[in-house]
Amino acid sequence: MGAALFAALGAPSPVPSGSFLDVFPVSVMTTSTLARLNELAPNIRFDERRFRMNVIIKTHQPGFVENDWVGLELALGGSVRLNVALLDPRCVMTTLAQEDLPQDTEVLRTLVRYNRVQFPGLGQFPCAGAYAVVPNQGSVQVGDPVLN
Repeated sequence: MGAALFAALGAPSPVPSGSFLDVFPVSVMTTSTLARLNELAPNIRFDERRFRMNVIIKTHQPGFVENDWVGLELALGGSVRLNVALLDPRCVMTTLAQEDLPQDTEVLRTLVRYNRVQFPGLGQFPCAGAYAVVPNQGSVQVGDPVLN
């Protein structure tokens, strides 16, 4: 989907044509975003599995922290670098039942109410997390430090 989307937009794709990636190679979310969603709608179960992230980063700042990360480089562990390219627009996939999580359309409705972000030329989208590209590959372990 990623290469096709960027071709339709007339932009270079960060993923190779034919690869099995959504839009970008890596998706990142912070614990701050999950905490903020839980504050805004405490009766909804904002389990991290709903968002299918590659990396969850423990953060202490309040709010939707990733909204300020576009254009930044994150250093994970000793050698891995991620360039945050775009906020992660969310769709109905976040609302679907999986394992012990029931279907819940309020997950997406909460994002629509509290974190709609304008994408120039495309409109506003409910966002949670961010997409990134990987200029420096390597290994990352649970608990590794993250610097930006």
